[in-house]
Amino acid sequence: MLGERWITDRVPTERFAYYTRANAGEVLADPVSPLGWTFCWESGIVLGCRDGFVSFGVFDPDEYGDPPETFGLFGGYFYNSLTQARLMGVRMPGASAEAIDAAYFDEHPDVPPYVEEDWHDSPEHAAKLAETMGYVMSGVTHRPVEDQKEVARADRDSRPDLSTLSDADLLARARAVQPHLVSFFEQHVWASLGASLGPGALQAITAELGRPDDAVALLTGVGDVDSAEIAGHLWELSRTVRRSPELTAAFDAGLDGLSDRTAGTELEPALAEFVYVHGSRGPNEWDPAADTYETSPALTFAQLDVMRRQDDSASPRAAFERGAAERARIAAEIEVALAGDQEALDGFRAAMASSAVWVAARERSKGNNIRSLHETRMAFDELGRRATSHGHLAHPKQIYMLVEAELDDFVADPASLTSTLAEREADFAELGKLVPPFIVNTVCPPLSEWKRRDAAGIISVAAGDSLRGVACSPGTATGVARIVLDASDPSALEPGDILVTRNTDPSWTPLFLAAGAVVTNVGALNSHASIVSRELGIPCVASVADATDRIPDGATLTVDGSAGTVSVDAVP
Repeated sequence: MLGERWITDRVPTERFAYYTRANAGEVLADPVSPLGWTFCWESGIVLGCRDGFVSFGVFDPDEYGDPPETFGLFGGYFYNSLTQARLMGVRMPGASAEAIDAAYFDEHPDVPPYVEEDWHDSPEHAAKLAETMGYVMSGVTHRPVEDQKEVARADRDSRPDLSTLSDADLLARARAVQPHLVSFFEQHVWASLGASLGPGALQAITAELGRPDDAVALLTGVGDVDSAEIAGHLWELSRTVRRSPELTAAFDAGLDGLSDRTAGTELEPALAEFVYVHGSRGPNEWDPAADTYETSPALTFAQLDVMRRQDDSASPRAAFERGAAERARIAAEIEVALAGDQEALDGFRAAMASSAVWVAARERSKGNNIRSLHETRMAFDELGRRATSHGHLAHPKQIYMLVEAELDDFVADPASLTSTLAEREADFAELGKLVPPFIVNTVCPPLSEWKRRDAAGIISVAAGDSLRGVACSPGTATGVARIVLDASDPSALEPGDILVTRNTDPSWTPLFLAAGAVVTNVGALNSHASIVSRELGIPCVASVADATDRIPDGATLTVDGSAGTVSVDAVP
């Protein structure tokens, strides 16, 4: 029976007392599996986050506890440390805790006020951060992320035939990859923090010139964004289907049995290449319990089925080129406006160069982490299949109800944990029915006090309403709202529809090619939906609170991605 706390939950410490779901739902939208959290996060990513904030210059190692309070987990839901983010603002020259709050929350009523403590102010860290800022704004390529991309590829290339390994060897394989999650996430912190500086400078410059809406346009068509390449690769596959009468007929017959109908066609080797390169990506990809392009071929087929219906004018390459041209046009205008102020002009150019380097680095570093995490997924999935075939588990994914400390016992005697994992899975399912509090303020309420999703009491929008969010990708589009909560089932989305969803990751990218605009419940200027929307040239407004619950499917919306507004023109 589900208790008042979940088995992997944390307790806020005195120093790191505040946590938020802001920007956390984009990383892990659903409760995190116990094995995913303990093996990949607590023993990997959490440590890497600490190392990243230390090497970037925000903290000393001994300012964290053990385990470090870089992230929170409450009710199985993932949280960002508000204290950690605010200290970044306090210690970085030119920033503040209030500026961090404004970027995270706008005017959310539950946010506790920042209270300064003696240990917060640190001239030593301010000096280190000033050095780091100079490096980030220099616009040079950040080599660690590029080098780690090769290591991540090697993790995939070195994967043995898992079916031939013993159970102990499968566990050893997962453990061999685990340290990469520490070093890779350290650099993801660098890329994420670095990606905020150039865009922040562009926002300040355009606002000073009276052109605030141009800030997001200057981040459009940057190029070299790995997650956008997924759309390009799938687009080429969709063109293969569209050009072939045989493949078109196979898709027209429905998705059931499609693997068999496409076997032996030109699509088969092309799909195999796609899966080898991008197979680690998928919905909720930061949790190894989730499926990906490699573990669920149906995800790829469902997205190809949407994309094949688009004519060639929807090419992501063409959209990118349009965005890049608009970016260049606006940049040229701003250079003319700043021509009389060399210092301001140099600052603008530095911000443009830094934004291009670090926005791309953020997506690349994320991909590096996901590739290595995926190798643990493949090992655990194989263990789960074997245990299921021997009757120790009800289904393969039940293995993710383990915690890391139980892995050796499970490999030695899987039957000893059968009933424990079944009971734990039933409790875990109950977590998904709860609404996590937006803020954890020194103490997390017991689970019995959390609202339930089926009784949240969210009020739907009416015609004439205007919703505010974060302006993330420029342009305006009007279309029919389609609420899509599962990237593997995009069948309701028609060309030009407004895609409304909770959050996105690279598995959603192909749906952007069909959408007229994107609206998400959570996210920010450098979230996945924002970056990819800019690369593909469609408007995007993120962080529209409860959009998927408030906006009815079939409503007519006008999305202004420059102003950050969603206007409700009509409701069904």
